[in-house]
Amino acid sequence: MNQTVPTPPPIVHTVADLRAAVAPRRHQGVPIGLVPTMGALHAGHASLVTASQAAGAFTVVTIFVNPTQFGPGEDFARYPRNLARDAALLAPAGADLIFAPATEEVYPPGFCTRAEVESLTRHWEGAARPTHFRGVTTVVLKLFNMAQPDFAFFGQKDLQQSVVVRRMVRDLDLPVEVRVCPIVREPDGLAMSSRNVFLSADERRRALCLPSALRDVEERFAAGERSAAILSAALRARIESTPGVQLDYAAIVDAETLEEVSAIAAPSAAIAALRVGATRLLDNALLGPEFRSR
Repeated sequence: MNQTVPTPPPIVHTVADLRAAVAPRRHQGVPIGLVPTMGALHAGHASLVTASQAAGAFTVVTIFVNPTQFGPGEDFARYPRNLARDAALLAPAGADLIFAPATEEVYPPGFCTRAEVESLTRHWEGAARPTHFRGVTTVVLKLFNMAQPDFAFFGQKDLQQSVVVRRMVRDLDLPVEVRVCPIVREPDGLAMSSRNVFLSADERRRALCLPSALRDVEERFAAGERSAAILSAALRARIESTPGVQLDYAAIVDAETLEEVSAIAAPSAAIAALRVGATRLLDNALLGPEFRSR
């Protein structure tokens, strides 16, 4: 029996064409959902599209490798780029439109305006990558203005990013609801990431200490442990005992302020980032009264 191959969604490259494609649906009263990505898509991105479709939204996926969120020496040049492959992956997920602008469309000549969320970006990814979040919030704000979505969907894997974007939306009174969707994992437990393709087989085996350490924290929390010091020590120990892995940070933080906590009484998160070879990975687990262990 022949199976029909889903048709990839149409692709537009300019803001004018994006708005022209979205306008009829908005006039019909259909909500607009936005899934911002840098391409190199995987099942984690597809889950965001699925969430947008479940909300009844006309779903726009943006594919733009944003140069302003990469620092010196980071992997901007080698970041995977394959628009045809990404479009094919989005077809069965149900995306309605792809917006894939050129750099000049997003940052025209003379561009000199930035958006920055200050307090939430001092630690963790912000400390490791000082200009990263300024690039993220600037491009996300631009994408919100370009598409004017009702909903925007982000993945929990980039937890700090989602917290920062939500704060920007609140502080600037942006008319968009940010929804954060659960982490999608590989069969071996590694959080899906576009950077996983850079791992050798041996590096990947070593990298599994990250989800393993987070599961250990979840299990300790489920068993009644509420001391952040004990949980963060266990998180660090599991990762640091793995040869060939360089720990960047590991901590238990408040899920809204991202500040370290001493005891878990409100929604919190175990967060960690490490480097295996030339690849940097991050992951997290939510802990707190309304969060359940996997």
